[in-house]
Amino acid sequence: MECPRSVGRRSVGRCRGGDGSGRSRYRGPAEGGSASTGSLVTDVLGDPYAGDDDLAAEGALRPTSLSEFVGQDRVKDQLGLVLRAARDRGGVADHVLLSGPPGLGKTTLATIIAQELNAPLRITSGPALQHSGDVAAVLSSLQPGEVLFLDEIHRTARSAQEMLYLAMEDFRIDVMVGKGPGATAIPLDLAPFTLVGATTRAGLLPGPLRDRFGFTAHLDFYETADLQVIIERSARLLRVDIDGAGAAEIAGRCRGTPRIANRLLRRVRDWAQVHGSGAIDRSAARAALDLYEVDERGLDRIDRAVLDALVRRFGGGPVGLSTLAVAVAEEPETIETVSEPFLVRLGFLMRSPRGRVATPAAWRHVGESPPETPQMSFEDAGEDDRPDPG
Repeated sequence: MECPRSVGRRSVGRCRGGDGSGRSRYRGPAEGGSASTGSLVTDVLGDPYAGDDDLAAEGALRPTSLSEFVGQDRVKDQLGLVLRAARDRGGVADHVLLSGPPGLGKTTLATIIAQELNAPLRITSGPALQHSGDVAAVLSSLQPGEVLFLDEIHRTARSAQEMLYLAMEDFRIDVMVGKGPGATAIPLDLAPFTLVGATTRAGLLPGPLRDRFGFTAHLDFYETADLQVIIERSARLLRVDIDGAGAAEIAGRCRGTPRIANRLLRRVRDWAQVHGSGAIDRSAARAALDLYEVDERGLDRIDRAVLDALVRRFGGGPVGLSTLAVAVAEEPETIETVSEPFLVRLGFLMRSPRGRVATPAAWRHVGESPPETPQMSFEDAGEDDRPDPG
């Protein structure tokens, strides 16, 4: 089976089966899957620029229980209560919707849910479900109590989403047989299951689908202290010698995102191995991250390109997303889901119906003096687009 690598920062493709259909298929124990956690493989979830060793390391670094999961304390407490109640009742847990920016642990929490419920896990993604038949094929093959993880659920086709309505509520689907006026709907009972949906854009989900999730949680960016704990734990698993100052340096530059923290840890490890003693301290971390163009605030090349275009090419804005994306040669979705949330959080960017606007802090960050008259006041910004005071 041939699986193409994803090309976006956080996109999931589809594995192509031997028939070339492009549909995901179940991988059982005979094909290298797990008897307890069989998976419907779609594509590698991780950094698109990572090598095989990095991808293996990323999987090995994932926590496997809520007690190991660092950060998101309120979400952990709420989710733990839902899962414990389901275990005590001996039934399936309510369907779970996880939302938030990429890299904050949605996939990890899905695997933990399956582990906590002692249930097999099936993985697929929204782009792989473009027809109602795709959904029917997956749902009809689920085992009792199985956890179905649907990544990028907002990218599921509307017809596929509509088939999920009845399945989530009554564990039943209607299969259409025939075409035209003679078509008939045959009800098909499903094994009880738990659907875990993950999305970076919860607002794109239709209301009837959102309402069928019994538990919803939004994952926020992590505090630096939590990220330092994650980095030190990952370093132990990778058998990397790191001190507190080195871990703190990486934690301060990883954009509040554990996935980026682990990726930067591996790159700093490489630098220390080649140019140093193999141990990571503050100076080694700084030298490595400067080499990879990650500045002290955590901005990478794309973030700086966005700010540079806003300030120097568009005079601070306002400028539309599509125009900004063309100016920095990136996909609009990448800017909107990856760069913008972080820049807004830092207070470098404001959004409004008129477009994106650079704040005075953004002007100063790129080495320019901000204009005396601001392009947009905070009152013009949307409530969710105001920069955090911290």
